[in-house]
Amino acid sequence: MTDRTLLTEAQLSDGLAALPDWTREGVSIVRTAETASFPTAIAAVDRVAVDAEELDHHPDIDIRWRTLRFVLSTHSAGGLTGLDLAMAARIDQALRAL
Repeated sequence: MTDRTLLTEAQLSDGLAALPDWTREGVSIVRTAETASFPTAIAAVDRVAVDAEELDHHPDIDIRWRTLRFVLSTHSAGGLTGLDLAMAARIDQALRAL
């Protein structure tokens, strides 16, 4: 599901069950990841940037040395959509690939 329609609570719960590193914070989902080094963190962000461009869905990213914090929400829809879950899965893939 990669559309911009707001998810129901059940859809969101099911989606987050498949994304155990993500938690809900209000109308966003959030993941923090620690990498081996600062260059590795930047490489992860670079991979995520490519996926974000492909999906036309861009996470908020906070970089603190080796620690990355990703926040996803579909602002145009006013909450969480299938696009957020799809982007979260791609972020997980990018982090596993490092």
